[in-house]
Amino acid sequence: MPRPSMMPPVVFINLDRDVERRERLLAQLHQLPLESQRFPAVWWADIPPAQAQQWYSETLNARQYYKPLGNGEKGCYASHLSVWRQLLDGDAPALVVLEDDVRLGPQFVAAVEAIAALSEPWDMVKLLGRTSEKIRSQRALLSGMALLDYSRVPSLAAGYVISRSGATKLLAHRQPFGRPIDVDLRFWWECGPFRTLGVSPAVVELDETSLVSSIWGEGRDTLTLAQRGRKFSMKLALTAGNAWHRRRLPRF
Repeated sequence: MPRPSMMPPVVFINLDRDVERRERLLAQLHQLPLESQRFPAVWWADIPPAQAQQWYSETLNARQYYKPLGNGEKGCYASHLSVWRQLLDGDAPALVVLEDDVRLGPQFVAAVEAIAALSEPWDMVKLLGRTSEKIRSQRALLSGMALLDYSRVPSLAAGYVISRSGATKLLAHRQPFGRPIDVDLRFWWECGPFRTLGVSPAVVELDETSLVSSIWGEGRDTLTLAQRGRKFSMKLALTAGNAWHRRRLPRF
């Protein structure tokens, strides 16, 4: 089905084995007037060593994060990197990226069209959010919907719109990576002046399949004392870096 002129294409990331998630999301997408495509998620164990080293750095991980990443986390990040490259290899001005455990709200299409029509510069707009976010300012995007300028970017990465400028910056600064993608996106200043916005109310939410993750294994929250200390230090670095660099960005 052809997409409206202002509607960017939609890509959703889905492991080959996750048939139920794929079918649930496709059932939603097929009801909407948009162009959508499945991206087969990266299965990290199948990645050649040379490519794995290009994407993920153990040295960077030890410096930036409090524990080594699991294969699921690496594959998730590599999938998003590949989708960003796909955007730049095409001619679309922006791309909607979804993970496969989401439910689309009734204003999903209208919100994405409004985002695509924004005249001000932006790199990423998150479509998924919590009921209460830390924001600096906001303005109307649609009737009953606000465009948010975060004071602190949330960690959720299951639904967003990314521009060509955003994809260019992330590919330049996030290869290799050392943190999970949702954490890495919070350190936005490492990619230069990277502007992440959001919408409220959110037009994407996690569905019930998200309660059983395809990424996390058992023992996710079992940390050693040393790892707890490194996690605390990482949070301090996030808070300080965000506060220092945020003040330099323009408000609405």
